[in-house]
Amino acid sequence: MLNGEKPTWLTFDCYGTLIQWDEGVRAALTEILEKRGRTDIAIKDIIAWHDGREHELEQSVPFMKFRQIVSMSFIEAMAHFGVTTDSSDFELLLSRISAMPPFPEVVAALTELKSMGFKLCIVSNTEDAVIAGNVAQLGGAIDRVITAEQAQAYKPNPQLFNHAYRELGIDKSDVVHICASPLLDLTAARDMGFRCVWIDRGTGRKAPHDYTPNAVLPDLSQVPRLFKSLGW
Repeated sequence: MLNGEKPTWLTFDCYGTLIQWDEGVRAALTEILEKRGRTDIAIKDIIAWHDGREHELEQSVPFMKFRQIVSMSFIEAMAHFGVTTDSSDFELLLSRISAMPPFPEVVAALTELKSMGFKLCIVSNTEDAVIAGNVAQLGGAIDRVITAEQAQAYKPNPQLFNHAYRELGIDKSDVVHICASPLLDLTAARDMGFRCVWIDRGTGRKAPHDYTPNAVLPDLSQVPRLFKSLGW
């Protein structure tokens, strides 16, 4: 259960929580595979392979920018499935990421949370130039955007969250994090002990076996209602 004082800030994972990541990646990969005449390959298998490699690269040293990581993991994933690609395919994928829209309920929910007195910050495993196109679609509700590029670290590394807290001038007791990613965000919540609401959109992703989020909701529209029930 959520407890404690009303937080000053709410932090959000971006892709999969606010922005339609899975849907956008599937559409981009479908377009690329059709262009390459390889519609025989299951999109979900490419995404699973790509995601695993991307997470490995994010934790490698030295730090690499998001664009470089996505490029490497995309090229390696397509090669693994025997698909020949070139730079135009990667640029298509990257352009689709920046243009991915929010889930239908997100802008209204963020606007309501702002009206309730919360400050809103995105904490995302990306870089500034890529996420700018997504943030522009969020109705002006976001106060701050903290990226892996700024912190020089990717979730679940605590360095990214600690960087965000320093930038916001708070500590973990004065924030609630809202996220959809079990592997990245819930792992960090378990290890760092910050309050966390998991948006479980029915993707099949599971929370870590040794961690229970403070609350689990099906989409962002339920968050204002939950906080109001707490007197926040």
